[in-house]
Amino acid sequence: MVKKLLVIDLGLIDYLKAHDLQLKLVKLRSAGKIPDTLLLLEHERVITLGKRLKSIDLRLPKIPVYKIERGGEATYHGPGQLVGYTIIDLEGLGIDVWEYVRSIEEILMRTIKEFGLNGYRVKKYPGVWVNGRKIASIGLALSHWITYHGFALNVNTDLRYFKLIKPCGLSPEMMTSIQRELGKKVDLEEVKRLVTKNFKEVFEYHELIESSENMIKKYLTH
Repeated sequence: MVKKLLVIDLGLIDYLKAHDLQLKLVKLRSAGKIPDTLLLLEHERVITLGKRLKSIDLRLPKIPVYKIERGGEATYHGPGQLVGYTIIDLEGLGIDVWEYVRSIEEILMRTIKEFGLNGYRVKKYPGVWVNGRKIASIGLALSHWITYHGFALNVNTDLRYFKLIKPCGLSPEMMTSIQRELGKKVDLEEVKRLVTKNFKEVFEYHELIESSENMIKKYLTH
């Protein structure tokens, strides 16, 4: 059986619009109507609160705040950050959730290594670290062994917005980006290309199907 991965580039998209799309795609994946799917995108500025969060001081500026079903605590999304939402059938891959998280970390570590950055894991904090700071976060939800939500890689992210929260329960100063580590902006499109390549290689997909937002209706009307 040929393992296919559908990759959809959504560009800059509203958080709720992307969330609604994820839920629709999860149902389609569960029914076997679409292959495993990777959504790549940026969000307008938004704070999301995961299921592990006990409390938060919401004295925030005018940025939307949403309580959602993923694991983890509070995080920030905004322009310059590459978000990957993964609609993946874990049974089809033959792995459990923790193996899946480790594989996502591997994908991100391979990606940043292309920019000369050596990423590594820190126990109890899913994601990727560089030079003592966190550069990528992972937060998943699961529906009948289909994953959704995913990862956020700080590329050219404005890190000041992390000061509004305790990102993943950490001090805001613990967050970093590729731009901060290199001292210069990098091409987000190149980062997307590398993430896609590494996703295909790590999970051993045989075929990539690349799409864009204006083709989504095709998949939603299966």
